[in-house]
Amino acid sequence: MADAEPHQRRHSRTAAMPLPDCVALVLQGGGALGGFQGGVIEALDDAGIAIDWVAGISIGAVNAAIIAGNPPERRIERLRQFWDGVTGALPDFQIPLDDRLREWVHEWSAAAVLAGGVPGFFHPRPLPPIMALPGTMQALSFYDSAPLRDTLDALIDWDLLNDGPMRLSVGAVNIESGNFRYFDTAEERLDARHIMASGALPPGLPPVEIDGCWYWDGGLVSNTPLSHVLDHQDREMLVFQVDLFPAQGGRPHTITDVLAREKEIRFSSRTRQITDERLQLRERREAVRNLLAKLPPELADDPDAKLLEELAHEAPLSIVHLIYRANAWEGGSRDFEFSARTLREHWHAGTAAVAETMANAQLIANNILDGKSAAFDLTRK
Repeated sequence: MADAEPHQRRHSRTAAMPLPDCVALVLQGGGALGGFQGGVIEALDDAGIAIDWVAGISIGAVNAAIIAGNPPERRIERLRQFWDGVTGALPDFQIPLDDRLREWVHEWSAAAVLAGGVPGFFHPRPLPPIMALPGTMQALSFYDSAPLRDTLDALIDWDLLNDGPMRLSVGAVNIESGNFRYFDTAEERLDARHIMASGALPPGLPPVEIDGCWYWDGGLVSNTPLSHVLDHQDREMLVFQVDLFPAQGGRPHTITDVLAREKEIRFSSRTRQITDERLQLRERREAVRNLLAKLPPELADDPDAKLLEELAHEAPLSIVHLIYRANAWEGGSRDFEFSARTLREHWHAGTAAVAETMANAQLIANNILDGKSAAFDLTRK
């Protein structure tokens, strides 16, 4: 389904998984659910899968910046330092709990975050925005995200992030134009402002100013950077797409179910639809290439044929979906429930998703070796 030429490939520590020229990690936004991405990143590192390009939105941008801004041997340590810090204010609650009690503890923990904020991330303003002077930052959000800047500066080597081997892309929305923008180390130098802008979700967190423009959370337009990565693909690629909100779900039965399902639909950003559309487009391009190959020699140099050949050219693509599927007790507040126990479970779910995927790695490997394009979800229940 793509133009592929045999060459010497890299390999992960799992012999069954050859690696193409570029391995990309795509991270959705989702607040506290970002611990799932931490588990995925750790498991990919354990499997020896080296990431060449990482792209993120919101909390995905934070995780992405931490791994891009640290040497390989320190990435997991720094990730854990971040997540242990932001979940350290709420107790672990290791006692056994059934779903009903766990839901109560879950909501209590989320309420504690609403009241007191998250250490190293954001804290509530002394006065509500309605009492602040219009036009000031205090009037634009309920929380102050200044602690996040200090956290990012402490955990990230910005020179390594900008000049190192791993490409980083983060998305945000220009408040005045409403246009989506990606900040990309392939094009410009990034700092804490760009990461904070990608996660500045209103009305909780304030906008971030960059070069005279003000930005909000990229999830307002698209909660996944998959399109950006695919639009800039220039070589054979394997993409690990880590989603924190599933697009598919059951019919709600309670108002908390409604809140949870609404958020899933809003922030899943139609990832599967994007994947399907891109693969369908590749099938059409393959048909064009097949037709061009049948042209008589006298038409091979025709300008229109050359243009079609250029438009139809593409490199092979394998997309692996790793999707967090919430527990029964997780409702609409799951993205701001920053407790240590929930983090541990999210992190474990991420490592388990990679383990289940790698157990079926031969399917992906065959696709890579054959130079084909396909999408995989090997953890679907």
